[in-house]
Amino acid sequence: MRLSTSALVLGAASSALSLQDQKVLGSIENLRAKISHAGHDFDFAAWSKPFTDAFGEMTADAKATWQEVSTLAPEAFEAFRKHIKGIKPKKHSRIPNSKWDHIVRGADVDAAFGAQGTNSKVDGQLSSFNLRVKEVNPADLGVDKVKQYSGYLDDDENDKHLFYWFFESRNDPKNDPVVLWLNGGPGCSSLTGLFLELGPASINKKLELVNNPHAWNNNASVIFLDQPVNVGYSYSSGSVTDTVAAGKDVYALLTLFFKQFPEYSHQDFHIAGESYGGHYIPVFADEILSHKKRNINLKSVMIGNGLTNGLVQYESYRPMACGEGGYPAVLDQGSCQSMDNALPRCQSLVEGCYNSESVWTCVPAAIYCNNALLLPYQRTGQNVYDVRSKCEDSSNLCYSALGWISAWLNKPEVISALGAEVDSYDSCNMDINRNFLFHGDWMMPYYRKVPGILEELPMLIYAGDADFICNWLGNRAWTDKLEWKGQEEYSKAKTLKLKFGQEGGKYEEVDESDKADGYGSFKTAHNLTFMRIYKAGHMTPMDQPEASIDFVNRWLGGEWVAK
Repeated sequence: MRLSTSALVLGAASSALSLQDQKVLGSIENLRAKISHAGHDFDFAAWSKPFTDAFGEMTADAKATWQEVSTLAPEAFEAFRKHIKGIKPKKHSRIPNSKWDHIVRGADVDAAFGAQGTNSKVDGQLSSFNLRVKEVNPADLGVDKVKQYSGYLDDDENDKHLFYWFFESRNDPKNDPVVLWLNGGPGCSSLTGLFLELGPASINKKLELVNNPHAWNNNASVIFLDQPVNVGYSYSSGSVTDTVAAGKDVYALLTLFFKQFPEYSHQDFHIAGESYGGHYIPVFADEILSHKKRNINLKSVMIGNGLTNGLVQYESYRPMACGEGGYPAVLDQGSCQSMDNALPRCQSLVEGCYNSESVWTCVPAAIYCNNALLLPYQRTGQNVYDVRSKCEDSSNLCYSALGWISAWLNKPEVISALGAEVDSYDSCNMDINRNFLFHGDWMMPYYRKVPGILEELPMLIYAGDADFICNWLGNRAWTDKLEWKGQEEYSKAKTLKLKFGQEGGKYEEVDESDKADGYGSFKTAHNLTFMRIYKAGHMTPMDQPEASIDFVNRWLGGEWVAK
């Protein structure tokens, strides 16, 4: 559902280290002395052997970095060493093919491509993939009255099975666009987005369904996808460890889905998501665009409160936590100063990751930066997804409703109605979360794909302004600093009011100190648009549902798309 705090502070510095010790790293000898005094015995050569066995030998520079950061955060690196042994597969029971309403075989699509030659609208290696489809009876669950499909994308050669749930538009399904929704984590189910944010219904404490009048499928058909494998209802005996590999699966699913349902393939298609979706979506869009002969009519991408460029965005944590993001400070002056002290080393580590794109440089960068710049905030007990409130339920990522959603999705009758094959559902899989972190994906510079995407597609970056973890300051900063063909014009663009009932093109300049007039602000030029949504946390559609459906419908209608 969102960027998980378990990974953000994974490997938090040993509790024996005080906050004052979490400043710019000093000499290795001094840090070793602190750890040793706290009862830790540090033997780096023996300790690091499982890593070199798994990923190969380190360079001298990488070894020095790992020694430095592992001394500061020994618990993190011990978790890393244990984790590289693998992920425990989810228990599941395969439903016979005869029980499914439709099966699309990738090998048949490949064969059709070969027969049709250059006029084919699909390409890519699809022979190992199949799509299973169940026609969900809307009356069985009561989530919505519209046409629904659920099922799995199967890669049987690699034992990967991705679950999806499709809801047709409530309005004009023959003409309305299609949206793919992706939650983040990494490792969090998109079904939490369905029931907590933008789907046709929510689930209350009594596990009752409540209609959502501001659902995104009011004017668009929406696919909710549990990805990567082992997330939500998806499963595998193996694992996906990075965003690029996940993108191959998503392309296959969409291709086979639109092959089965060609009536949707001619309609505009958009990818939307939040949080770690800031990683996913540039990669997934790039994967789709790389296939020139495709049946996916991709028209735009939308990223809400995303993590896209860590080098720029991590600089925003101190100002957001210390009262410079439009809300009262959460941290005291000493903690704010500690974060300032830590930032230069964090940035140098991330730059090393960006230069090498290696696990040996990207993992220490993520662990150091998360400990130094996120842990001080989390220790306060404040909600990392909303600076306005305390974390109400730490067992459910601060939101009790996540537990209600999981309980409902674990009902046997729900599992049966959807054709889900796993024995149990979890809103987030922390093994996947750690797996991505420990393979270096967290700090990878996927933002570099954005300029190429902007040459072909419009991109909307929106951010609820009460979020801490993927805050609006950081999202504004990376879009402002992005080097692309439209950068000069974008830098000169004015910030304008975002209000209900606006007519396209008739906008007023914004006074950011006055939130009473309008629900947000925006800046746009060419194919890039940035929006700040007032009084919304990490999950903008949950906190501001009416505003969200307003700007989403206007975006899908082309209001801010370059003409």
